[in-house]
Amino acid sequence: MTHLPKNKKIILFDGMCNLCNNSVLKVIRFDTKNNFVFCALQSEIGQEIIRDLKIDLLKMDSIILYESPNNYTYKSTAVLKIMNTFGGWWNLTQICWIVPPFLRNLIYDFIARNRYKWFGKKDRCMCPTPALEKRFLTSFTITESTL
Repeated sequence: MTHLPKNKKIILFDGMCNLCNNSVLKVIRFDTKNNFVFCALQSEIGQEIIRDLKIDLLKMDSIILYESPNNYTYKSTAVLKIMNTFGGWWNLTQICWIVPPFLRNLIYDFIARNRYKWFGKKDRCMCPTPALEKRFLTSFTITESTL
């Protein structure tokens, strides 16, 4: 697999979904410790990671939080793990951990099924601004300097 940053968690997201793109921008805003980098599920690197994890996107097209080759989460668990890194009032989201994952994921799946209808869809993946480019994995950003 491509050499991935070892000191960052990777958020794989639907790069064509307006809700997902807006969520990524919010994560960037609240990720003051610079814990995360981002990768569209549709990108070459995203597809490579998905193949390595043996994830069938026909059964699950969801946010994936890739923490290491043997450690990844998805759906509501990934969302909660991400929010729990922000600190401050975001710590209140920890109460959601008491809800069993199957219930959390019912809500997650309902929103995911309707996300294009409610929030719209782009014709192609989001292109980050030059200021945000270093936060996204592309074939050009995977270099020895990111390891």
